[in-house]
Amino acid sequence: MLVIGIAGGSGSGKTTVVNKIIERFSVDKIAVLPQDNYYRDLSHLPLEIRQQQNFDHPNAIEFELLIEHVKHLKQGISILMPTYSYHTCQRLSETIFIKPLPVVIIEGILIFTNKELRDLMDIKIFVDADADDRLIRIIERDTRERGRDVNKVIERYLKTVKPSHVEFIEPTKAFADIIIPQGGHNLVAIDIIVQIIENKLKQ
Repeated sequence: MLVIGIAGGSGSGKTTVVNKIIERFSVDKIAVLPQDNYYRDLSHLPLEIRQQQNFDHPNAIEFELLIEHVKHLKQGISILMPTYSYHTCQRLSETIFIKPLPVVIIEGILIFTNKELRDLMDIKIFVDADADDRLIRIIERDTRERGRDVNKVIERYLKTVKPSHVEFIEPTKAFADIIIPQGGHNLVAIDIIVQIIENKLKQ
């Protein structure tokens, strides 16, 4: 099994990179574990308090469960991946059945901050993007997909997203084997990654 980690700042284009990779393969070849599915359950807190949490801090992620699931997949054991709602900021009761496939992609802004998780990865990729471009994508995404007010998005960006990026995410670029500038628009880099995966699948 080939385990690939794809990290980078919020709005850098990680999900686009992942989608452009998996669309080149049949569905029985690659499993994807988004870090966002492993946000800690905050259902015990009032919604107003949940919405004030810093979701760009490593403590927001239940790394213990994510690591356990990656280990199970590497051992040939299927998992039930949790799901998460951005609207209610809590884990949902639904789960997603994930089989151990030849390639597992772990994707998320904070996945390189945890050494035990990093050590489970065969290839670590950091998707890089200009801060202004990331902010524009964050505003577009959060207002369109997560139903958030634009002023609230900007306030959150200045209060938690930007400081957390500087403190936790940007430094993890040093752990990357491959850095992809321009995110999902960098088709050359994506072609190289696809070739690496194809070579692995042929072995």
